[in-house]
Formats: sequence, structure tokens, C-alpha cells
Amino acid sequence: MRRLSITVTAAALTLSLASPAVADREREHSEYGRVTYGQATLTGFASLPAATFVPGSEPSGSAIGTGPFNGVSAPFADQPVQGFSGVVNRHDGTYDVLSDNGYGNKANSADFLLRVHRIKPDTRTGRVTVVGGFNLSDPDHHIAFPLTRADRVLTGADFDVESIVRTADGTYWTGDEFGPFLLHFSKSGRLLQAPIPLEGVQAPENPYLNGAQPTLNSSKGFEGLVRGVDGRHLYPLTEGTVVGDTPGDLRFSEFDIRRGKYTGKRFVYRLESTDNAIGDATAVDKHRFLVIERDGGQGDTAEFKRLYLADTRDHNGDGLVDKTLVADLLNLANPKGLGGFGTTFRFPFQTIEDVVLLDDRTLAVLNDNNFPFSSGRTPGQPDNDEFITIRLSAPLHADKRALR
Repeated sequence: MRRLSITVTAAALTLSLASPAVADREREHSEYGRVTYGQATLTGFASLPAATFVPGSEPSGSAIGTGPFNGVSAPFADQPVQGFSGVVNRHDGTYDVLSDNGYGNKANSADFLLRVHRIKPDTRTGRVTVVGGFNLSDPDHHIAFPLTRADRVLTGADFDVESIVRTADGTYWTGDEFGPFLLHFSKSGRLLQAPIPLEGVQAPENPYLNGAQPTLNSSKGFEGLVRGVDGRHLYPLTEGTVVGDTPGDLRFSEFDIRRGKYTGKRFVYRLESTDNAIGDATAVDKHRFLVIERDGGQGDTAEFKRLYLADTRDHNGDGLVDKTLVADLLNLANPKGLGGFGTTFRFPFQTIEDVVLLDDRTLAVLNDNNFPFSSGRTPGQPDNDEFITIRLSAPLHADKRALR
């Protein structure tokens, strides 16, 4: 894999004055890695308190023990608003965020209801407000295996949903880790078709193993899910290496929405360390994707939390996507001292699992706070759900369709 290094030329600085053909060539050069991305800058900060619950909802957390966990005792009288593992920009100042399976595994998450929350972050006040949401369910019996609840509302014992996109018709696709499966939901969270597996890839939690050996480690399925800029394709990205693949290599597969099947095309994303994992991915254009790559540390033990620009064209022919570092989330410039932090801002969470492109140089990034277990911001206190915006040091030259 070629490490891409970039030099900004005078031609690049006058790109806006160049002819269309020259502009296209310069844009192509930037994709080949001739522009180095320096330190990114924090431009917005907002936070949702860890102890935020869905009003009037059902009790939750009965199987995690009494704790206390980071000073929080369980179980809870309501469903916590936590585990943001996917994000959709609604382009009206609000975002849909996806809660994952709840408390970390099938055994302790049967009373955690899978849900999409609608949030409104306000970086002027530093607050995130929950303005709505809906549970995920299967009332039409598309799922053949037994579910936890008779009413067919989905729980963290049924699926571990870790990624979400919204398509032009307003419906949602999510990526699950237990299958792994692709799941297609209506605007209100009603499952529209049977879970779609990826041939040859099965996690230990897969309900159809039937005694066969899994090909993925536990909960290492679809951590990332990208909506292609063409609106026709989805690109689920596994969090773990499939048995038989090179350790640290992740499968980035292509799914055709119209045909309802995988195309057979896939790319290989190689982690910088086999101890790392990916957190989320989003499209920049038809060839390039932004990918969160992270270690498992939090707080002072967090050493690797990065955003890469991954190019599937594999210019050097090594069989891997080419990677360019665009932002180090542990080293963001903060000249305005946003959030009450110093001039260097760290996003030191164990699980950073949400990225969305806001404009050609601005991204929103969110954490999964693993409530009540993670304490990356302040030792001994449960992490809040934080929403940050960052400005890259150079433009991405993104396809405009990636911003929709």
C-alpha cells in the first residue's frame, strides 16, 4: 500500500481560474495524493448528557448487573439514548442517529429496543436535543428466526445494527454485525424485506450457522455502510477480517439496490494495525470514501483515532485501497477553545462510529458512548454523546451528490 504524500502547487492554488480540462486534471492529481492534509480544525462542539432517556419508554439494562458503572446504577426505568453507531444528515439542522445493540452482546441486551433517534445539535449553545425517533420492528414477519419479543419490536438480542444510510425514497438501510445482514426499513422503522446475508461471511451470532464454523469473530460484521453517490449501490464494510483473508484486511463489498443482490465486486481496506477497527465510512465520490479507523483505547490510553480518505482505484496495484490521512481526531486545532477545551482538542473515545460530510471541507463526527460503560472524556464518569464538526486543511473535491 502506497502512503500518499501531497504537495500543493501553484496550479492547484489557481484551480478556480483554470479551464475545465485543467481543473479536472488537477482534481485527478489531488486524488492521486499530491495534496498533503495538515492538522484539521475543530469548528463546532455540542454534547448530549450521558443520562438521557426516551421519555415514557420501557425499562432497560436488567441483565448488565447493578453496578455502579462509572457511578451509574442499573437497571434503568427507561431506554437510554445511547450508542450512536450511525448518522444521517437530514439537511434541516437535524440528524438521524442509530443506536446499536445496547449493552455489548446478545445476552445482556434483550431489553434494549433498537431505535433511530432524531437529534438537533446546536454548536452555539453546545447542546444536543433529542427531538424524536422511532423503534425498529418486523410486524410483517420478514425474519424467519425467532425474535425476542412477541410484538416483533427488535432488540439488541436480535441484531447489532451499527451503520445506517437513507436512500432517495426516504427508506433506511442498516448494517448489522450479528449476521452480518443488510436490513431495509421504512421511514417509520418497519422492516421491508428479509435480512440479506453476505455469502460466505457468518459471525458466531448468525442464526443460520446450523453447526457450521463462523467466518468472522463475534460482532465483527457491518460496522460501516456507505450509500454510493449514484444512489443505486451500497457498500458495507466489515469491522473484522474474514477467515482466510490476510489479518487486518477488511472486505468492502458492493450491493445493488435495484437488483437486490451483491454484484460480486469488492475492495480491500487494510488496517494500520491488526489491533485497530473501523468505526464508520461515507462516500466522497464514486471512487473515494472517508473511513474512521481507531484503536480500542479511551482517555489517556487512546493513541489512534483517525480519518482516512480511501481510494478504491488502487493506483499502485497492490490489491488494497489507497489511504490518505485527512484528520487525526486526537490532534485537532481548537483556536477558539470550543467546548471549554484547550487549543488542541482530543476526541478520545473508545468507539468513534459516525462521520458525515457537510461540505467539501467540513465533517461531522460523533461517538458511541457505550452507556454506561465508557469513560474516555472524564475517568469515572460515563461519556456523553458528543457531536463535533471539523474543517479539513484542504478540500476533498467531493462529488456534489455525496452532500445530499
